[in-house]
Amino acid sequence: MAKDMREPIESGCPDPWQYMHPTMRKNFGQWKYHEHPRPGVLRHVAYSGDEIWTVRAGTQRILDVFTLRKLCEIGDDLADGYVHFTLRSNIEYMVTEESRVAPLIQALEDAGFIVGGTQNTVAMISHTQGWLHCDIPGTDASGVVKSMMDELIDDFRNATMPNRVHITTSCCQINCGGQGDIAINIQHTKPPKINHDLVANVCERPSVVARCPVAAIRPAMVNGKPSLEVDERKCICCGACYPPCPPMQINDAEHSKLAIWVGGNHSNARGKPTFQKLVAAGIPNNPPRWPEATAIVKRILKAYKEGARDWERVNEWIERIGWPRFFEEVELPFTKYHIDTWRGSRASFNASSYIRF
Repeated sequence: MAKDMREPIESGCPDPWQYMHPTMRKNFGQWKYHEHPRPGVLRHVAYSGDEIWTVRAGTQRILDVFTLRKLCEIGDDLADGYVHFTLRSNIEYMVTEESRVAPLIQALEDAGFIVGGTQNTVAMISHTQGWLHCDIPGTDASGVVKSMMDELIDDFRNATMPNRVHITTSCCQINCGGQGDIAINIQHTKPPKINHDLVANVCERPSVVARCPVAAIRPAMVNGKPSLEVDERKCICCGACYPPCPPMQINDAEHSKLAIWVGGNHSNARGKPTFQKLVAAGIPNNPPRWPEATAIVKRILKAYKEGARDWERVNEWIERIGWPRFFEEVELPFTKYHIDTWRGSRASFNASSYIRF
């Protein structure tokens, strides 16, 4: 039966074995322990006695050909020709002798790359595509990352945080993004503006109606043409209608803002997963450097660095000190917008974790 099965099509992730360092293939699943000699460097020791040293450097997610060739040249000359890109777009080189680590670090730093991002550092910010090749962005996540990492580079290079800090950014409210200790997301504050002349020619109206998570969109006839209308009392300004129907434009230079959420974390040995919670809203979407959002993130990190215990993640630190004190520590105002009062959310109405009754 199995012999008659067709060959799988070549889609999805490629086979990683062909790109893996020979020492890693030889000792796959047989590692005895690992060490962290310095930020950006890991040492793994196998039961066989083999060692492999990993050097991590920060790189942007969207690489130009010239930078990519430079990174590959460094790998060919100093790292056996094997590289690995992490989930957060950092490049890693593997070598089997400690004596080769220092020359590799020197070559990376001479080329302008920063070695770090391991253990209790501020990891490289994961982000979405931004203005370069996304069809619905409300901001440029790539630009936000560049601006913030310029300010946080010392926290990437040096392992001085209580624990590892994951930061994410997203260009919209509905598609990309990720769970992180701190998240910077777009925040639309006005319902979409509808170009009724184009809806009938561009949009599949039933699909758009079904796309709305709060049933705020319904079919309508406008100026004798089939179109759509939005119940602004229900609309939560999420932008889910915009991808299937571009005439429902929600991006706005004035009313599309940034919001910062904190406390997201996947489950671990100590606790269950936690969801992010809003701490700052209505932040100006101010390219090209986004100074207002960067300043708030730096305040949060400063308070976390000074107040958290060793190995506490951001969500664990907040749970220990409580939300009222968190807002005091980071000097952010607590407003009515931090309370979950959406009319369709009766289960959590007036039960926000920000308030203690």
